[in-house]
Amino acid sequence: MKEQGFGVSGFTLKCIAMACMLVDHTGAVLFPQYIQLRMIGRLSFPIYCFLLVEGAVHTKNIRRYEIRLLAFALLSELPFDLAFYTRPDFRHQNVFFTLFLGLLVVGQYQKQREKLNSGLTFAVAVACMAAAELLNTDYGAAGIIFILLFYALYERTVLKQAAFVGMNFLLYGFSVQIYAGFAALPMLLYNGKRGPSMKYFFYLFYPLHLLGIYFLCKIMY
Repeated sequence: MKEQGFGVSGFTLKCIAMACMLVDHTGAVLFPQYIQLRMIGRLSFPIYCFLLVEGAVHTKNIRRYEIRLLAFALLSELPFDLAFYTRPDFRHQNVFFTLFLGLLVVGQYQKQREKLNSGLTFAVAVACMAAAELLNTDYGAAGIIFILLFYALYERTVLKQAAFVGMNFLLYGFSVQIYAGFAALPMLLYNGKRGPSMKYFFYLFYPLHLLGIYFLCKIMY
């Protein structure tokens, strides 16, 4: 992607996604009566999917990227369970698992370009979507569809976002998830620049903010 001198960097997009996620999870656990907080939170996941694809395209070692996501998925599961269920609960898995499965599919599509094995790639995509549904990860198979959409239309900036908004509506209709479509606006402003890395800060923020919400809930209720 050609870098431009205006717009927002990947770092800024991460900050937007992180802030929206914090608002969303705080609303879900501590203030469920305020649906407005969940509306704001809908912007977070699409931006993370978008940035995942950016990372997959530019990384020098996608396998290391996959291992990192899986490691943080495992690390975050107990904080996720405590925040949303107050105890270990394996019926619903955190969003890192969805991102990990989506990255597996993107990695296989990258391999396909070299080996032209489209049948295997399709099988991997179906298997990862099925795994997301069986594990009941956040956003499930729909999350992987968003990741694939951003990857397939990587070079088509405007079409990619229009397709995302349309797919979001097809999958979720007029539910609260429709507000995720507003995430297209900051993504359209992306200038192709990484900005400050602070990679592990953003990874660690996920389990740490969930633990913070859990302890706040214990204090408040």
